[in-house]
Formats: sequence, structure tokens, C-alpha cells
Amino acid sequence: MRIATWNINSAKARQPRLIEWLDRASPDVVCLQETKLSDEAFLELFDEDLFRRGYRVAHHGDGRWNGVAILSRAGLEDVRRGLPGDPGFPGPEPRAISASCGGIRIWSLYVPNGRTVEDPHYAYKLAWLAALRDVVAELAPQGPVMTLGDFNIAPTDADVWDIAEFEGATHVTEAERAALGRLHDAGLLDLMRERWPDETVYTYWDYRQLCFPKNYGMRIDLTLATADVAARARAVWVDRAARKGTGTSDHAPVVVDLDEAPDGDIGPMVPPPSSRGSSARGSSSRAGAGTRRRAST
Repeated sequence: MRIATWNINSAKARQPRLIEWLDRASPDVVCLQETKLSDEAFLELFDEDLFRRGYRVAHHGDGRWNGVAILSRAGLEDVRRGLPGDPGFPGPEPRAISASCGGIRIWSLYVPNGRTVEDPHYAYKLAWLAALRDVVAELAPQGPVMTLGDFNIAPTDADVWDIAEFEGATHVTEAERAALGRLHDAGLLDLMRERWPDETVYTYWDYRQLCFPKNYGMRIDLTLATADVAARARAVWVDRAARKGTGTSDHAPVVVDLDEAPDGDIGPMVPPPSSRGSSARGSSSRAGAGTRRRAST
């Protein structure tokens, strides 16, 4: 079973890219984030295309920012919208949706950005992650669980192209990483690092300042899972081809192949970046300062 997550950064704007990618990559389950559509608008835009490709759809959005979805041709049962215990900003936002797909409880998550460490949105982010931890602690002992999506956290310094560029910024703070660590303590493993512990892997590249061709990126789109799912992983990789060209999201899909790997164990980022710029971590250049994420919702 092929399971993927992708922050699509506006499903309406990326409709042709999403459909092309589904045909090329042929995932069985897809978690989408930042759809920026209402439930009705998402179905109106995608229902026919997805139905013809065998996907059932669950979407949670209000037509403004945020918005998450699960597309599945491996079953879509017991759909639940929202995160239990969501602290709200001020009310609950459409940032979480879950369903049982192929015997796995799958969550599509769009963790709050945090904006700046002084902003109330940062405290909201930490409270939201604490609520997620409580959910994981309850579910993990019961059976296979995967939490996939844009976590807006780079787990370690190795997950950003140059940590000096992020001094004083969100996404790399000790508190955010500690909150992510509590998810691991609750029973989740980072499938990318389980498979590729020492490789350079990014999932997001800012549109500005040629960050993608220079490979000035961040790994903030994560695939976390319980040990029973991790034992089935045969390949874990970032589909960089989906980030290339025009009209694309600033994120690339992260793909997990369970039980078998149709394309083989093909590496952490496919195709791999060119050597030029890809080892720039620690450089004194300021050219990649635009990689710091926008303060979106």
C-alpha cells in the first residue's frame, strides 16, 4: 500500500498538478493539507476526477485558510473531522481529519504555523500539539496509527539547510521540538529517519530566491507511525519531481510504501538534487534567507 502526504497549498490552484501526480505516482491513500476550500467546494472541484480513479474522499475545510483531506482507494471508514481537545484560535480550525484506511488509522494534519515566538499563535501551536499528543497516547496502544502532514517543525538542525538562518524563528525552537518528541514518546516513529537516518532530506522549499534549485529547504512534512506500521515500510521518499516546474506547491509529497516498493527503495529524495547547492548547510551566504516560512495561518 502506498500512502502519501502533501501540503498542496491551495487545491484549486494545484488541481492540474494534483491529478497529474495521482496518475503518475498512483498512491492508495493521500493526505492533503492547506486545501483552502470548503467541503462543498472541494467535492465540486474534484469529485468526478477522484471517483473515476477509484478514490473515496473525506474533506474538512471552511473555505478560507487551512483545510485537510484524505483520499483513499483502500477503504475510508469511521471518518472523524477535527482534533479532540483542539484549543482553538479562538475556535477549532479545520486542521485534522482521520479515517481507517486499509486497517490503519490515518490522520491528515496541518499543525499551526506559530508565526513568531512572541505571537499568540505560537502558544496555540504548542497547545494544539499537546492535544495531538493526548490523542496519540490513547490510540497508539489500540492498533496501527499514522499521523501524516505538515507539522511546521524541523525535527533537528539537520532538517534545515542552514540553521543559522532560523535563529530566533519558529519551526526550530526547543519547545516545538520537545512537543514533537512527546509524540515519539507516545509511540510514534519518524519513518523517514527510520529509513534514512543520516541523509539530507527536505520537503519544503520557499518560492523565493531560487531556493528549490539551490536545495535550500526544510523537512517539515512528516510521516509518523506506530512500530507495527514502521515494520512494514519498504520505502520512504520525497517526490521532488512534483515540486518542479510551474504552478506547483512549495511542498513536495512524502511517500511511504508498505509491504512492497513498486519503484524499489529509490532513495530519500527522488530525483536527488544536483550537487550544486545541495551541501550548502553551514554556508555564510544569505541567499537562502527566504527559506524561512511565511507567517501563514
